[in-house]
Amino acid sequence: MIVPPSGVRVLVATRPVDFRCGADRLASIVQTALGHDPFSGTIYVFRCKRSDRLKLLVWDGSGLVMVWKRLEAGVFRWPPVTGGVMRLSAAQLAALLDGLDWSRMHAPRLGRPKKAQ
Repeated sequence: MIVPPSGVRVLVATRPVDFRCGADRLASIVQTALGHDPFSGTIYVFRCKRSDRLKLLVWDGSGLVMVWKRLEAGVFRWPPVTGGVMRLSAAQLAALLDGLDWSRMHAPRLGRPKKAQ
């Protein structure tokens, strides 16, 4: 199981990519199509058309790391196909990687607790 650090930035490319792409091609997609820096430490998540596989791309400080995962049964839950990116929390990414419905996870609201009456 891959558990990302809680403060990591995670961006999901909402449009499917050709899964024959390697790390260099995915880094090029991050730069040209998404307008982001693939060497920033952000985790980029890519999907295939069938939604049963995903690839993660991240710069770890010394090189590009690419992780590939295929679900044996079912499909990953994905946002609607659009031309951009969406942000996930580290907990949502962990749920996505486990094949769970990450959209039901919400970050806790920060603020002052209500006063007891």
